[in-house]
Amino acid sequence: MITPRSWLPTPLMSILLLVVWLLLVRSLALGHILLGSILGILIPLATQRFWDAQPHIQKPWLLLRFALRVLGDIIVANLQVSWLIINPWRRMRPAFVEYPLMLEQRFTITLLANTISLTPGTVSSNLRMDGKTLLIHALDVEDEEALIAEIRERYERPLKEIYEC
Repeated sequence: MITPRSWLPTPLMSILLLVVWLLLVRSLALGHILLGSILGILIPLATQRFWDAQPHIQKPWLLLRFALRVLGDIIVANLQVSWLIINPWRRMRPAFVEYPLMLEQRFTITLLANTISLTPGTVSSNLRMDGKTLLIHALDVEDEEALIAEIRERYERPLKEIYEC
């Protein structure tokens, strides 16, 4: 017997592909729904061998809280960077900071690096070969240890709790 998991490996991706297809063609005709559904099934099937293993979310409610925190931090950081730009008399203190990682899985390290880069004023620029240190460039650093502590508390600990319990 064929199980639904074998012909529909990622149902959410299939639905997303169908929705994107319908938005691209701007039509809800039966033919477009059928074609979008077929594409939504075939594309994940054809590409599933190239995917990494899907991470297991230990605490989904923490993931939602984390996403809202990151969204809020992006808004606040945008205002802070704007304030730095419109104040020419304020001297910026750019710095590269070596951030020691507690995370071990590639997926969660990637999420942390992307979260840091999404927040205006900071960019994750390099992951050391041993996977234990992330090099971060920050636009205005008053205290490196405070920046490390803030990233650890606001982003790394929640990611570790959500994915790596």
